[in-house]
Amino acid sequence: MAVVAAGALVLAGCTSDSGDETTTPEETAADAGTDADADADTEDETADTDTETATDGGEDPEAAEGDTAKADLGDVTTNDDTVSISTGAEQYNSYNDTTSATNSTYNSVVNAQVISSFWYWGTDGTIYPDENYGTYEMVSEDPLTIEYTISDEAVWSDGTDITSNDYLLTWASTNPASMFGEGEDNSGEFDPVSNWSVYAPDVLDTEVGSKTFTVTYPEAYPDWEIAVGGALPSHVAAEQAGLSPDELAQAILDGDAETVNQVAEFWNTGWNFPNYQIEDEALVPSSGPYTLQGASWQTGSSLALVPNETYWGTPPATGTLEFVFAAPDTHVQALINGDINVIEPQATVDTISQLEGAGDAVTYDTADSMTWEHLDFNFAESSAFADENGGLAAREAFAHCVPRQQIVDSLIAPLNPDAVVMNAREKFPFQEEEYNELVSESYDGRYDEVDLDAAREKFAESGLEEGVTIRLGYSAPNPRRTDEVAAIKASCDQVGFTIEDSGSAEFFQDGGALDSGDYEVALFAWAGSGQIASGANIYQTNTGSSGLQNYGGFSSETVDEAWDTLSSSVDPEVHMEQLKVIEKALWDELYGIPIFAHPSVVGYDASLENVRNTAVQTGVSWNAEQWVRAN
Repeated sequence: MAVVAAGALVLAGCTSDSGDETTTPEETAADAGTDADADADTEDETADTDTETATDGGEDPEAAEGDTAKADLGDVTTNDDTVSISTGAEQYNSYNDTTSATNSTYNSVVNAQVISSFWYWGTDGTIYPDENYGTYEMVSEDPLTIEYTISDEAVWSDGTDITSNDYLLTWASTNPASMFGEGEDNSGEFDPVSNWSVYAPDVLDTEVGSKTFTVTYPEAYPDWEIAVGGALPSHVAAEQAGLSPDELAQAILDGDAETVNQVAEFWNTGWNFPNYQIEDEALVPSSGPYTLQGASWQTGSSLALVPNETYWGTPPATGTLEFVFAAPDTHVQALINGDINVIEPQATVDTISQLEGAGDAVTYDTADSMTWEHLDFNFAESSAFADENGGLAAREAFAHCVPRQQIVDSLIAPLNPDAVVMNAREKFPFQEEEYNELVSESYDGRYDEVDLDAAREKFAESGLEEGVTIRLGYSAPNPRRTDEVAAIKASCDQVGFTIEDSGSAEFFQDGGALDSGDYEVALFAWAGSGQIASGANIYQTNTGSSGLQNYGGFSSETVDEAWDTLSSSVDPEVHMEQLKVIEKALWDELYGIPIFAHPSVVGYDASLENVRNTAVQTGVSWNAEQWVRAN
């Protein structure tokens, strides 16, 4: 999780769809957010997650009841065993998951085992410092100033010290406006998924090669604690650009944009794996318990991480952690067969039935999650929903015919009897008090039930031609989303639309439909973790400093101004006040349509210990280094 984790949600639709997808943000990353991932909680505003734990194994004997942090396992000796997990068929493709092209859960789940961080999320979104890696403290509230200290023992697996040089590169790569300037004269070529300069425009206060650095925020920033996490190896990037590590660090401190820009091309693409192989292991040193150096990559099949022998912290419990690239619809049977040991299958009635019938060899957990399904409109000129074409009336017609309650009743309620149609984006139904307050003052229920008469009236008002094709894009194969599209088509084709199922395996890929805008409506999920300001990246107007995950090109002055106010305050009352403004505008102007919060299911080999479900975007592998088979 890199520095942009607070500003980018992870595309949940990119994984196995166990939470089906996340963000980097944000909601990830990293929203980073991803919203990987649309959520709003900090260390003192955590989600009230009601987790049902299986009774036939897999419990964490060292974790106190209700404790959402990683367990203290005491002395750990790495064994020679292998534990395998699958998060979907999509292959890992980048060591740097903080670019706009690589910010996804299928990258972040691997990198989380390879890159250490100052903190991690507990199972309910609580933020826990990792003092093994380093420490941080607020040294001033006005201006907000945070001092970080990296452990003296912290080293990359190639023996290079982890220092502020690494965080200087993180700052520079995610601060194009601060590093290179605004406007057409901007010579910066870095391509981050999120822009940290909105919050921390001033370069870090540090010296070259130091173990300490300080971040100063000119304005209060609600997500400051998760803004700085892990970092990529600046010495590798510098050497690939023909610079010494200290030369690059000093150039960043001096504001020497021309020199710093020499690193951009490598930062953007040099850590990617287009051939799904690691061509040069020297480029990907590890700061975590596992490493890519010496890993076994079977292209199209699996990636097996091995222990980082230079790791200074608690070693991993199991010698090989294998990520299997397998289609979601094969996961349950693969678990039963013993081919995969841990899965996050899509939560369906059939999935639960299969897991329950698998016998004592398999166990499973269910829980609420901070991942939520939604439909987003494309506002590009080519789209029927753009203001130049059908506009708001067309969007209203579509919203009136989408059978949200039917989708929840048929696909989600059988798994979670308490499931409801989701009518907010920044709070979850299981955060009952805050959710109800937000919805009551931002949404009047107009789209709760299908109203075909109102839909036809709005369709006629839009001026669109009868039978206009609406491409509904999503990442396929995905049985549940296929069913969702079928339900929408059965309803909305009666209004005047012709819904076209445009599911594609390339939907989330670089150049795919979401990236190129080749759709009218996108169906996917954000995987978040309770960030407060992350939604700005999704809903604000696309600029050089915000809206980087606003794929459909929505723009609203009301939304922009409210996010600016929210993002510059640490007052929970201000946050809620502005969320009400934002949610109301998103409904009135119809950015898109939320559908439901995902239930999550984790299935695993009953002989495994310490496998723990989580509500946040990191997924079940959040503590994979602790997984081990019982003796």
